[in-house]
Amino acid sequence: MKLKTRILALCLMSLHFLPSSAQIEGVSCCDWMMLKRQKLGAITLSKDIHADGLEMDMGPLGKRVLFENRFRTDPSDVAKFKGTADSLGIRVSSFAMSGFFAQSFLKRDNYKALIEDCLNTMELFGAKTAFLPLGGSGREWQTGKGEAYETLCKRLHEVGEMAARRGLVIGVRTAMPAKFGVRMLKKVDSKGVKIYYNVQDACDNGWDIAKELKQLGKERIAQIHVSNTDSVTLRHDPEVNLPEIVTVLNKIGYRGWLTVERSRNAKDVRNVRGNYGDNVAYIKEVIANTRK
Repeated sequence: MKLKTRILALCLMSLHFLPSSAQIEGVSCCDWMMLKRQKLGAITLSKDIHADGLEMDMGPLGKRVLFENRFRTDPSDVAKFKGTADSLGIRVSSFAMSGFFAQSFLKRDNYKALIEDCLNTMELFGAKTAFLPLGGSGREWQTGKGEAYETLCKRLHEVGEMAARRGLVIGVRTAMPAKFGVRMLKKVDSKGVKIYYNVQDACDNGWDIAKELKQLGKERIAQIHVSNTDSVTLRHDPEVNLPEIVTVLNKIGYRGWLTVERSRNAKDVRNVRGNYGDNVAYIKEVIANTRK
């Protein structure tokens, strides 16, 4: 009997350490995609649609030397935004450098200054993750060899070390399969750089999302954009098996945010409150169901 009691006790103790949905820190939305880039209205809207957080953008870049970042040019805005967020219980999940969707991270001579601006702003709001898309950096580096790839990895190592020294992480969207990401991170060799996984990339290329997430593992994933291209909201999207995604994230022990970028109803694309509200509600429903 004593042996059986000990075994039962050990089993019950082990349940305490099993992965659960509670590891998902919360659901956030992108302010620039909600048409409220660096606006107070993005915080109040996040509260209205029952999101837990907000991914804020650093501002446009274009031909500017630095991001059009109001928090750098007018520090008094920081207290105003933080006060509003704190009063509504909205956390800043991350900061995005969406300017690099059109600008090349490989060709910008002042790439370190741009990253530093982002890291400084993150610290002001207590955010731990930066989103760095490589959409404007061409395709040469995607071969995984050659000058462009070497330059990319070198630059990512440098900015990754800048982030790591502050206890922060830069999540890179490569739009490449997990196998490529694993290999790239090994070459970059910095704890300050991880993959910002984007579900849309997998849908566009027909990749198995569950398999991709398992291959990357929790240690290589900085954060996740859980959305597809605009057509329907998540609950109506046959390409995104959200229950399977959440189950896999629980199994691999992912600890972080699920962030909605797009997945708007193409027939009602400007209904920001309706589209993002439905996506947040559905993600939370799925998370709750995995706890049962």
